[in-house]
Amino acid sequence: MVICDPELTVGMPRIITAGTGMDAFAHCLEAYSSPHYHPMSQGIALEGMRLVKENLPQAYADGADLEARANMMSAAAMGATAFQKGLGAVHALSHPVGAVYNTHHGMTNAVVIPPVLKLNRPEIEHKIEKAAAYLGIEGGFDGFYDYVMALRIDLGVPDKLSGLGVGRDRIEALTEMALADPSCGGNPVKLTNENVQQLFQDCI
Repeated sequence: MVICDPELTVGMPRIITAGTGMDAFAHCLEAYSSPHYHPMSQGIALEGMRLVKENLPQAYADGADLEARANMMSAAAMGATAFQKGLGAVHALSHPVGAVYNTHHGMTNAVVIPPVLKLNRPEIEHKIEKAAAYLGIEGGFDGFYDYVMALRIDLGVPDKLSGLGVGRDRIEALTEMALADPSCGGNPVKLTNENVQQLFQDCI
């Protein structure tokens, strides 16, 4: 049994609101982008992204807004339901980073989303164009990418993992851990030692 009571989240610090909200978005985005077949999860993921787009900025600006908080709790639950369709490189990278550097999981996801979108673009551009249209974002893939970048700025997400205290000294070890992560199997572009190392270079 899960009790989703938005009043319980009113006291969350803004940085945790941002991080957990971006975690919900990352779950929905990766599930939606996954090449695996699960139409129900894909639909849930798409609607979850809409709830994040329409409510996370408000929950971040006014933590006492119960409607925004309730919608974000729904989006988080929807992301956790949707990712049975699969996750991908965002989580494959963020899991080892969190384990080694003790970074906040959702905030780590938020930092690595843009480079992963670029990597996966050849395989997901058509999907993201449809998602952008549903979310009311103009410009197809590029418009969606710009939306993510602007949202990160509005929520105080660091541009690079270095802003979370991650250095370049352990990239090889992080790459090995990322490639062993089960999330790799849901990434639209096959993950290799070369492109994962490049992702870490771009993120840090």
